[in-house]
Amino acid sequence: MNLFLLVAGVLGLMVVRVPVAFALLAPSIVYVWLSDQLTMNFVMLRITNALDSFPLLAVPLFIFMGMAANASGITERIFNFCEAFLGHIRGAHGYVNIAGSFAFSWMSGAAVADAAGIGSIEVPEMVKRGYEDRFSVGLTAASAVIGPIMPPSIPAIIYSAVAGVSIGAVFVAGIIPAILITGVLCVYVFLYARDKPHLRLQRATPRQLVRASGGALLSLLTGVIVLGGILGGVFTPTEAAAIAGLYITVLGLCYRRMKVRDLYRLCVATAETTAGIMLIVAGASLFGWILAREQGPQTIAAAVTGLTDNPIVFLLLVNVLLLVVGMLIDPLSAMLIMVPVLLPLAIGYGVDPLHFGSLLILNLMIGLLTPPVGIVLYVLSQVTNIPLPRVVQGTMPFLLPLGVCLLLVTFIPALTLWLPAMFGFR
Repeated sequence: MNLFLLVAGVLGLMVVRVPVAFALLAPSIVYVWLSDQLTMNFVMLRITNALDSFPLLAVPLFIFMGMAANASGITERIFNFCEAFLGHIRGAHGYVNIAGSFAFSWMSGAAVADAAGIGSIEVPEMVKRGYEDRFSVGLTAASAVIGPIMPPSIPAIIYSAVAGVSIGAVFVAGIIPAILITGVLCVYVFLYARDKPHLRLQRATPRQLVRASGGALLSLLTGVIVLGGILGGVFTPTEAAAIAGLYITVLGLCYRRMKVRDLYRLCVATAETTAGIMLIVAGASLFGWILAREQGPQTIAAAVTGLTDNPIVFLLLVNVLLLVVGMLIDPLSAMLIMVPVLLPLAIGYGVDPLHFGSLLILNLMIGLLTPPVGIVLYVLSQVTNIPLPRVVQGTMPFLLPLGVCLLLVTFIPALTLWLPAMFGFR
């Protein structure tokens, strides 16, 4: 009964649009207050222990990195570089959109940052070049999913902290799924543009190629710093975020797209975003501990194992559950709530934590493209001035190729486990 009332309280508060952090904290604090064995001192201890985590230190650093990349003009330089090399291909700006998101993913780690940065440049350019606005905004939304999959990834950091696995291993596990999504979206663009010969630009001259390469070279080195440093064992993901953030800041100042006084604004914005995330982490930590105390995971495990003992059926059920949850709750909140419940079950079915983490993140990122939460949809509507219903219409067809990627990642574990094994994380 306690478990039922607790979950009902959280869901009820979410339904009436109470912020997720407070929806988790309020019923949990009431539970502690009514308990004879727990005190408010325990609440504070539990919350501070959850936030006292070295891996979580990477979160504000990567958030700052993404914001600085947008403010420093790096996004525009990457776009110009991709356009110069791909502009002569039929469906050129579709490929430029995807390539830009792939390159920008090395320094953002968040779908919203990708959608805001690439979307504000690419969607108007695609519409001007003859692409349908629905296709343009839908492709931008779908390619934004690459950011949280490809390292550095903020969801991957949160998952590693909750699941107790290596950040580096989770980062590396996301590389092949990100490349897979990139390839599938390119196929979709090819099919869209196969009978539209007008969707191309003139081939860039050697001089234009050299100019675009020179403009983007230093920006693209950010990915080398982050991935090369982590995979080469030079520094930890947290240290990589700090070094890359400093590097991007210096680039922005050298490009004269940022001024020293802009750093204060970026730091304030980073602090505001980080505070919201950490408040959710705190609430989810207390809520998760109470669920465990009331044997919630064991109850769910018994219910699931009563349905099936087949790992494939289990993964299908998990996918359906996470897709529904992702439609209703923002990804980080959903991850903090669902990982303590589902990960022990997955391990019991023989699913590797790295494999489970990749499919969980991909599921919840697809939720960013689906109403009613669908934060990426709202961001794209705002930065492109395209009405939200039209953004939704344009995005829905892209759920099919993303669904194909999700099924491949779910049922081919090697897509997520091969690289971590090759780099010695297993």
